[in-house]
Amino acid sequence: MEQIYLQNGLAAVQELYALETPFQHEKENLFVHAMAEITSWHYKRNPFYRNLLDANNYNPENIKKQSDLDKLPLIHANFFKKHTIWSVSEESIVNIFTSSGTLGQKSQMAYDLVSINTPMLMLDRYMKELAWNTPDQPCNYLLLSYQPLKNQPVGTTYTDHTLCKYAPVNKLTYALRSTGESHSFDLLGSIQALLDYEKEGLPIRIFGFPAFLFFILENMKKWGIPPLKLHPDSLVYLGGGWKNHADKQIKKNPFYQEITYQLGITDSRIRDMFGSVEHCVPYTECKHHHFHVPVWARVRVLDLKTLKPLKYGQEGFLNLQSPYSTTAPVHNILMSDLATIHPGKSCGCGISTDYFEIIGRAGTQKNRSCAIAASELISKN
Repeated sequence: MEQIYLQNGLAAVQELYALETPFQHEKENLFVHAMAEITSWHYKRNPFYRNLLDANNYNPENIKKQSDLDKLPLIHANFFKKHTIWSVSEESIVNIFTSSGTLGQKSQMAYDLVSINTPMLMLDRYMKELAWNTPDQPCNYLLLSYQPLKNQPVGTTYTDHTLCKYAPVNKLTYALRSTGESHSFDLLGSIQALLDYEKEGLPIRIFGFPAFLFFILENMKKWGIPPLKLHPDSLVYLGGGWKNHADKQIKKNPFYQEITYQLGITDSRIRDMFGSVEHCVPYTECKHHHFHVPVWARVRVLDLKTLKPLKYGQEGFLNLQSPYSTTAPVHNILMSDLATIHPGKSCGCGISTDYFEIIGRAGTQKNRSCAIAASELISKN
């Protein structure tokens, strides 16, 4: 990986992602230099991106400080649902991940070797930070995500499979079981897996969509299944949001308390992850359950009408910056998520960087991600 970065004139990008911890102090202006490199990379190789910057009179060579990055033209995440704009050759692509909804609308993102491995490096750092990399401790897994279908790679499935590398797999159960060409939510199978895993006595790792875990716990209670006492090293690592099951969504603290009560997993071993196929930085909650900004990213919240930066606590569109992708110009992306941002010291966890909170999603009906498609399977049970 290091050689690939250096051969392509991305020395600052290589140095940035070589940092060993998510909140390590970086050399002055390292992030800015890395963003300048990746902006120039796409400018030289991508006609669409070059035209975008030229139309806005923006010269990548003039990026010297963070305020210069704040003027970098935005690309909305939804743009990549309908357009393919690669900065590399087709031969360089090693994987294409699809996030699909039930109306046939798909979001596809391609990855070359750098773009797919760099998010995995970030995830490695988070798992080390959490002390969840336990190669000598086998675990049983409940994946609240899609069982893989042939020739249909889904981003969440890839992430959950990657998470399984941090502890040896003893047994693995999918909540969204393959029916051949589609998926079905296996509620009974998921509950039975938890009961069987409890008897077996190994730690259990639960990854995936929170709405499915909520539905599992809700039905365990409804059916009179007593609280479980899972191995103390068990953990829950959620991601993907609630999407069109927002009516079922409860605040994090009561939800996590319910997980602790019904499964015996302590609050410190329950975390949420935020990310997307368009922006693959795996933002992970701190011990107080906030998404602090890691050293590899910058986050702003922008006004819904003017797209001007907002102050702490004001609600607007989420703008994410990270120079990880050489495949497509996703290093300064405007998300559909509505968010607020807050000073790090107000969290009290000891991490000093700002943190953001996701409020909801703008235009949910039109933003049909894999989480929306997944959550619709709940309605069929």
